[in-house]
Amino acid sequence: MADLGPVSWPPPSITTKRLVLREPEAHDRPVFIELLTSPDVHTYLGGPRAHDDVERAMPAVLPSRPGLFVVRLDGDMIGTVTLERRDAERPGHTRPEAREIELGYMFLPRAWGFGYAAEACVAALDWVAGALPGEPVVLCTQTANARSLRVAQQLGFVEVERFEEFGAEQWFATLE
Repeated sequence: MADLGPVSWPPPSITTKRLVLREPEAHDRPVFIELLTSPDVHTYLGGPRAHDDVERAMPAVLPSRPGLFVVRLDGDMIGTVTLERRDAERPGHTRPEAREIELGYMFLPRAWGFGYAAEACVAALDWVAGALPGEPVVLCTQTANARSLRVAQQLGFVEVERFEEFGAEQWFATLE
């Protein structure tokens, strides 16, 4: 994960009306494996990874990754929200030097449709606005991913451009 810059990591847990966002812990490992191997979760993310491969590759103790929040509901992990620098070599940027902060999110299918993704993303965006004021935040998702597009638009992301990447049309947006 790319460096977020001069921020203290991990931040204290973030609590919303229904959720807690915090750094990953060892007992989150099975849910990370479930997220990475789910065909539903990875329909628009290049397809699921093989369970055995993920099981072997994922360390027993998850390392700290600045910008990675685990999202918990009633004590159970239901997804992740990430904030990381967008690779300058990838298409889609809002400033010449690139390296904008990119918002990403993945949630288990059983957590879809309840507004958890939007609630968690608002909390993460509030955190980054306080930690790195003035930094542009972008988001990129496949145009075919209607659920992700709805969340992005709810959050206030506005389309900047569309381009082809990873064999699919991508919707690139910035937070207004």
